[in-house]
Amino acid sequence: MAKIFPFQPYRYGPRAGRLSELVTQPYDKISPEMRARYLALNPHNLVRIILGERLPADDSKTNVYTRAAGYLNDWMARGMLVRDEEPCLFAYFQDFCVPDTGERLSRRGFIGLGPVEDYNAGVVYRHEQTLSGPKQDRLELLRHTHAHFGQIFILYPDPKRTVDGLLEECSQAPPGEVVVDEYGAEHRLWKISDPARISAIRDLMADKKLLIADGHHRYETALAFRNENPGLAGAARVMMTFVNMYSPGLKILATHRLVSGLENFDAEQFLIRVSQTFQVDEVASPEELQSRWQGAGRGTLGAAIGGELYLLRLREPSEKLDVPILHDVLLGNVLGISEEAVRAEKNLHYVRGLDKAIEAARRREAQIAFLLRPTAIEDVARVSFSGGVMPQKSTDFYPKLLSGLTIYKVDE
Repeated sequence: MAKIFPFQPYRYGPRAGRLSELVTQPYDKISPEMRARYLALNPHNLVRIILGERLPADDSKTNVYTRAAGYLNDWMARGMLVRDEEPCLFAYFQDFCVPDTGERLSRRGFIGLGPVEDYNAGVVYRHEQTLSGPKQDRLELLRHTHAHFGQIFILYPDPKRTVDGLLEECSQAPPGEVVVDEYGAEHRLWKISDPARISAIRDLMADKKLLIADGHHRYETALAFRNENPGLAGAARVMMTFVNMYSPGLKILATHRLVSGLENFDAEQFLIRVSQTFQVDEVASPEELQSRWQGAGRGTLGAAIGGELYLLRLREPSEKLDVPILHDVLLGNVLGISEEAVRAEKNLHYVRGLDKAIEAARRREAQIAFLLRPTAIEDVARVSFSGGVMPQKSTDFYPKLLSGLTIYKVDE
């Protein structure tokens, strides 16, 4: 059973400043330029805690993690962060414009605490592989602060949209918080403190399977911390935003792959080898590529090499999804890029936006740009609920959940 819990989070109070100057994108989406901008916005911006500056003189006693804990404790002591007086959930709506298409959508969800369970318990499911480096970094931050600053993005199946109906009722009042992020997405928050409404949501969620959309590294960090602290009850829960996978506002974007740094790469020989497994057709424009993508079977990809654009269609039908086919056949078999190199991002970089990926190839910033269609949510659920996993960055759920809207202290 998926046990959902209300909680008493710490939230930024009026003394800290405008909320738009305090919250951030998830830590792994913050570029050096974004970090500098966050630091300049407000002395209490969350980036100081979740992605602090590493100094040459750092040692085991004074370092980025001890400073993070110091900021957190200071901000709580001075009333910059204020704890809610009663257990609650939060309706969390995001209104946004889809990159590339301009489509306007609204995604509905709610923030609460969810269970920290081993995957084999059959409650929480993953769909992507993880890397060890980010998990170790997040674990050190959690060890020092005993706090979660961003929510795990969780999907659950509710085809009748019953929970969505309750959230819509909550949203009839003016939102308690409104933030427009740097991508133009509007984030709205309503506090849900009525015990009867909380109980209704918890009952409706009790039989749901939970699928991690974003936040695999942070979830597995929470698992490790729970195992380290069996006597700390709060460590068995983690902050989550729950979104119905049948929501019309759920949007997955494609994440394209840029390949570079291959020794003795020869485009003509690459295409010859690819043609043994794929039908290779040159196309005149990105628009033609996208048009021919529509309704095509699995194993249909694009490739940009220099100024040329190609449609690749697997010759033999496959049950595999496009991303595993790309990784197994093209990256592994044809180009010889090992799984270790993929995990280390040695020859592989990721980019959102078809035009951006094609331009990288045209400018010779990448030897090849592999172009992908978005993965369907039905396919993500099928793989995940059957116990399978997909390669890293197989999905890009847009927009991201803001960090700092609510903060969960596991020891309070």
